[in-house]
Amino acid sequence: MALEDLQHNFLTGPLEDIVRWARRASVWPASFGLACCAIEMMATGGADFDIARFGMEVFRNSPRQADLMIVAGRVSQKMAPVLRQVYDQMMEPKWVISMGVCASTGGLFNNYAIVQGVDQIVPVDVYAPGCPPSPETLMHAILTLHEQIRTGEIMKRRHEGRPVHLDGSPELWTPEVPVAVRVGTPK
Repeated sequence: MALEDLQHNFLTGPLEDIVRWARRASVWPASFGLACCAIEMMATGGADFDIARFGMEVFRNSPRQADLMIVAGRVSQKMAPVLRQVYDQMMEPKWVISMGVCASTGGLFNNYAIVQGVDQIVPVDVYAPGCPPSPETLMHAILTLHEQIRTGEIMKRRHEGRPVHLDGSPELWTPEVPVAVRVGTPK
């Protein structure tokens, strides 16, 4: 029996809050650095920015141990099936952060070899803009994801309906309501 199958009452309400807190406090990212954004992602794990305070100190090399994929850098057409395979091997619930303009939109590489947005391959939950985005921007994206996990917004959005496929192909996904990180502007 899954948590979603339980009826909401005075006992399961606090249980849902505890489960959301545990999910938020133990997000383990998968290593998926593809280009220059990966250097900034590695810097985020260093002592200056210290994502260990969010329970994310270890980047997992196995997708079966991770529940967050940070796609850092441009995705080539040859790498797209590998990205999808790693995403499919991750356990549920799983989240994706698209880090950098190349991962989000293809960036300045508008050619046949680069995927024009990783959201054509996997559903993206949070976009972190920049070329390359600074570690502070990635930290803000992580905190935005934590807030969505805490409020249960992501799970509600995913259970409302399956994302629309591009041209009927089951390998390609488009997000329903992606979140863009705006650094320095209040919500």
